[in-house]
Amino acid sequence: MSVVGLLTLQLHIEHAHSLKEKRHVLKGLKDRLRNRFNVSVAEVDGQDTWQASVVAVVMVSRDRQRVQNQLAKAESEAERFLGADLIGREVEFL
Repeated sequence: MSVVGLLTLQLHIEHAHSLKEKRHVLKGLKDRLRNRFNVSVAEVDGQDTWQASVVAVVMVSRDRQRVQNQLAKAESEAERFLGADLIGREVEFL
């Protein structure tokens, strides 16, 4: 049976003063997480606001421990990349 892990990241990008600046930060985050952890990443809320965003990071595998480990690593990397811009996080298994 497959396990779906969902990491939800809440962001407040204080230094973004336009959608273009916010998208630049999000592109860097999404590319980094996809390339390093083989996960799917998408902005799922806040698309029309300059400073707020919610990003979903998803992984599917047969091994729950693998999903848990990869999402924990992705969360740590997002924290390093975003610093204080990362204001919330939640992990769920579906």
